[in-house]
Amino acid sequence: MVANAVFKQQGVNMSNSEQRAKIEKGQGFIAALDQSGGSTPKALAQYGVEESAYSGDDEMFAKVHEMRTRIIKATAFNGEKILGAILFEKTMDDNIDGKPTAKYLWEELNVVPFLKCDKGLADEENGVQVMKPMPDLDALLARAVDNGVFGTKMRSTINKASKDGIAKVVAQQFEVGEQILGHGLVPIIEPEVNIKISDKAEAEAILKDEILKALENVSAPIMLKLTLPEKPNFYKELIEHENVLLVVALSGGYDLEESCSRLSKNDGMVASFSRALVNGVKFQQSDEDFNATLEKAINKIYTASVEDAAASKAA
Repeated sequence: MVANAVFKQQGVNMSNSEQRAKIEKGQGFIAALDQSGGSTPKALAQYGVEESAYSGDDEMFAKVHEMRTRIIKATAFNGEKILGAILFEKTMDDNIDGKPTAKYLWEELNVVPFLKCDKGLADEENGVQVMKPMPDLDALLARAVDNGVFGTKMRSTINKASKDGIAKVVAQQFEVGEQILGHGLVPIIEPEVNIKISDKAEAEAILKDEILKALENVSAPIMLKLTLPEKPNFYKELIEHENVLLVVALSGGYDLEESCSRLSKNDGMVASFSRALVNGVKFQQSDEDFNATLEKAINKIYTASVEDAAASKAA
């Protein structure tokens, strides 16, 4: 990895060295709790809260904060098996037990806080969807720093093995990544390859080549969040690259069993699951059942992220 002196030259805040060390060690996984505007109703419906239970955005986001608070305060949700958690902007701005959510995660649970910073996807063009403009990004990043956030996450999508399209996605991701690094935050760059496309393996090959080129010019290490690949250990070069702090995997629509099965075949790659993490938890459950269901998912994802991969590597 790049020496601390380089981070200081780039203006990266070294006060988060404990968080950096935890992430770099990679002994656990990152929980994605960052569903935003368009995906929030689906997340609530999955949780057992129908749209008839709330009226308007304020009530909707209050309901989803209740859901996230219940997840975060569950007995199994702590830094023993969870490295970090990705938050939606409104979740970062809210509180848990009177403490800002990001600070609660780190100070109470030893879970490193991240922030989803993109504003959604542009319309598809040339087989991809780049991120919408983010004119207020600098102000958001400054607020994230004030809240004790370690890094950010931003998502683009790839729906076709289009070299030009994928190159555009990667270029935008790394350009915004430099802006994020300038605030002392670590960007999670997420160019998601759609799991349903017929040329997924070809898209992954183009994506890896474009990322490897972009990594040669970054000013400090970044993180990557990638769709679980068709070929096990396909992203080995990225995982081992000196300018990559950690590579995490998105479930992308695979269920928990399939996600963990694929993940266990990829050494050094850890989970950053959303739907696969909370698929079984419901609003109607007792606290005992809720905690037991979440604990089962956490244990399964942790094993696939750490223990199965380690066993595969040793073999």
